[in-house]
Amino acid sequence: MDKVKIEQAIRDLLIGIGEDPDREGLQETPKRVAKMYAELLDGYQRTPAQHMEKQFTAEDSELVLVKDIPFHSMCEHHLLPFYGVGHIAYVPGADKVVGLSKLARILEDISLRLQLQEQITTEVAHTIADNLEVEGVFVVLEAEHMCMSIRGVHKEGASTVTKSALGCFKENSELRKEVLSMIRA
Repeated sequence: MDKVKIEQAIRDLLIGIGEDPDREGLQETPKRVAKMYAELLDGYQRTPAQHMEKQFTAEDSELVLVKDIPFHSMCEHHLLPFYGVGHIAYVPGADKVVGLSKLARILEDISLRLQLQEQITTEVAHTIADNLEVEGVFVVLEAEHMCMSIRGVHKEGASTVTKSALGCFKENSELRKEVLSMIRA
């Protein structure tokens, strides 16, 4: 990430909106914003699949669900944040599971990039399915988008829900309903 270019762009933005980037309150703003973007978009430096490398044996495990995982990302259309919770379920195949925190780490790594909520949902599901032998994966994300709540239609509190179902979850609506019921419990 080129922080110098980000700082210059923010300085130009301040001038473009009619501000004086040299006034006391704004002198360090370009540097602060560059540092913030480096933090909020750190996902470009991460490899989510690495969290799937260490696997454990768990015989007869039927379903794994980690729910209410907080996440945040940046909308690629408006460069505004969106945030919410994710729910990740999978049915292990070959009696192998990963540490529960690894599911949250995958969501975090993928969400720290400019993108759409739909992309995060699909990418999380495929990262798990591609790197762990599973019968199925089901990912549900719920988020509030600042591009809807503080601009445009100004609908604060509106929630967007996306899902990705692979394998047995795509084929079995009863299994999806069971997981959705567990999420709401």
